Amino acid sequence: MNNSKIGWIGLGKMGIPMSGQLLKAGFSITVFNRSKEKEQDLKALGAGIADTPADLIQQTDLIIIMVSDDKAIDAIFKGDQGILSAGAINKIIINMSTVSPAISREIADLCKKQGNYYLDAPVSGSVKQAEEGQLVIMVGGDDEIFHNAKPVLEKLGKLTLRVGENGAGNTAKLAVNTLLAFHAQGLAEAIVFANKNGISTDDLLTIVNNSALGNVFGKIKGEAIMNDNYQPAFALKHIAKDLRLAKAEGLDTPLGKTVFQTFQEAESAFGEQDIISVIKQIR
Repeated sequence: MNNSKIGWIGLGKMGIPMSGQLLKAGFSITVFNRSKEKEQDLKALGAGIADTPADLIQQTDLIIIMVSDDKAIDAIFKGDQGILSAGAINKIIINMSTVSPAISREIADLCKKQGNYYLDAPVSGSVKQAEEGQLVIMVGGDDEIFHNAKPVLEKLGKLTLRVGENGAGNTAKLAVNTLLAFHAQGLAEAIVFANKNGISTDDLLTIVNNSALGNVFGKIKGEAIMNDNYQPAFALKHIAKDLRLAKAEGLDTPLGKTVFQTFQEAESAFGEQDIISVIKQIR
């Protein structure tokens, strides 16, 4: 697949390092982004630039998309100069965005009718993992197409796993992010409870991090709380959105209902801050 021409749509916090990984791996990359200034970072590294998604699919063999939500996906595929307007055939389109399983199934069907192939392949991991090619990638779609695309995806992640048909990758990602919300709120509540009863955050985190409960997430987010640093590695508004998607897919468990309510209430005040700023809501 190194001879394949790859198109990339979406140059946000994740899209820039991820597409950069493919450039470093020797792939030919052409990019499209709504904010044109962001394209220049990739152009400086050797990427080409397409004027529209329709132009991009005509110039490439495989397109990867990394954008924010269902609305953006709808525009990329169905817009006047969207992917579907090009009438291209035999292209592989990989949507790595965290979106609803429903939109993946819809777009997959539209792509199939045109003679193209669609995989949903959202990722677990943040900017650091993207920069190091250490993401976890969960894929929904046809098994043969998955294996054709796997050599590209393996340049982006330490694990690439097909979990089912179209939409399954998105469902798996919503399950992972629901657990992420549990971890964030649980850590925040434990710290608040400890503080109210005279235990310092530093002491509590030292205990937790040296116990069976210690994990990378807790260490990183605990340090963020200690340093009063809520710069977003993963913005709270994104987990609030993902929980809305999970609820629409049937999340109605006791903890699920609780984190849903907490993060929806926190979004207006702390949405642009990191997920662990949920501690401010709980306080």
